[in-house]
Amino acid sequence: MRPQIRSLLRNYSFLLNKHSNNGIKQAEVLNRFIYPSYQGIRMMSSSERSNDPLNLTTDKSNYEATAGTMKDVKLKIIEKMGLQFGYNPLQHTREHLVQYTPKSIDELPPRSMQDSFTSAIIPLSTDVKLREKYVGFLGSLRVGRLMEDMDLFAVWVVHQHVLVPNLEPGIPLPYTFVTILVDKIDFTEIDGKPDADIRLSGHVSWVGKSSVEVVVWLEQRRTGKWRKITRALFLMAARDPCNIKAAVVNPLVPGNDEEKRILEGGESRKKRRQAIQQFDLLKTEPNAYETKLIHDLFIKTIDTKSKAFNKRILPPGCIWMEDADLNNIIFSHPEDRNNHNKIFGGFLMRHALELSWALGYSFSKRRPKLEHISDINFIKPVDVSSLISMSAHVLYTELNYMEIVVIAEVFDPVSGSQSTTNSFYFTYSVADTLPQVIPKTYHEAIWYIDGRRKFRHIMDSAATP
Repeated sequence: MRPQIRSLLRNYSFLLNKHSNNGIKQAEVLNRFIYPSYQGIRMMSSSERSNDPLNLTTDKSNYEATAGTMKDVKLKIIEKMGLQFGYNPLQHTREHLVQYTPKSIDELPPRSMQDSFTSAIIPLSTDVKLREKYVGFLGSLRVGRLMEDMDLFAVWVVHQHVLVPNLEPGIPLPYTFVTILVDKIDFTEIDGKPDADIRLSGHVSWVGKSSVEVVVWLEQRRTGKWRKITRALFLMAARDPCNIKAAVVNPLVPGNDEEKRILEGGESRKKRRQAIQQFDLLKTEPNAYETKLIHDLFIKTIDTKSKAFNKRILPPGCIWMEDADLNNIIFSHPEDRNNHNKIFGGFLMRHALELSWALGYSFSKRRPKLEHISDINFIKPVDVSSLISMSAHVLYTELNYMEIVVIAEVFDPVSGSQSTTNSFYFTYSVADTLPQVIPKTYHEAIWYIDGRRKFRHIMDSAATP
């Protein structure tokens, strides 16, 4: 039996038991909850039904986009959430939906990864006007634009996972979904083109009580086949309709051995994130090797014969960290908002990526190649009309690689205060060996160690089969 059909039958049994005591007949359960999902399976291509779409090694070149275009996805999310079209500073209240938010996991049927699998198209081959948004000044594909789409698509995947059995027809989904962090984004050697269709596909890969990990693939149609550009891991949080407190989501039950393997990988990533938090440099001091490294950098930049600690000397082939930065100010507008009148996380990701690339270009004097994006943290929401200060810094270099961090802060021009909202880490490469970044202060030395840790983790994980 097909795994998707098995999943429907599990949901049907749960729903039938759930509603039998409420006077809801078997036929109504079928029509309201089961039949629409079954229709979705029937609409899939035969090749999609005959293969396991969750296998990371499976060729997905014959899959069709089940959700239509990304424009369709955006409209579907607005409709499912019962949100208003158009901008209004006084957002429509969703307090009335709190009563429909599940109070415990026992109220929700388990879901498999295939339940949340979905895909959507960015039709660059046919929509010339749309293509203008995705082409860079060198004629290449704007990766920053794709980051916006991937963030929105991750929200859509969570929508496919969440199923509230007791939700009456016409009642919007009583949730708010927000991005917590982007764990890791790796890029292949495929150079994206602005005139070929892009396909996003993904599914839920791990679920906690109120958090959901989503894996998203980005592919482009080249020479008749879908070729992978990147894969990203998003960690999303489920909140109540008013975005005040956490809300429970459907548990994830693997439907086959492959799903079990992916779920175990999600558990491992959760433990790794927890371990990294324990050794955060804001909480613990550098280890013995890192402490020696800081001291070696200090010795490298002073005249040891004079015994004068207050005079710093820049060694040949090096650059002070304070001279390897770039800053800008962004004024956000209503068009940059998400469905909850906050600045869209993908918008911040795009601007951070483009600023980091500009810094990498000016630092290396070469057009840098983006290798990895890691540890994107969403610390605070950003209000519409905020002045956003972004600062990019080269933290660490090794051979022809550089690790760049971008810090986003909300800037108050009246008081001059700044509040950090996001941090983004990018790894770039160029064709030539780069100058070594040297910190001057202890503050910069800790940042140097942080950048080195991020770079080593990325390189080590990339080398792991």
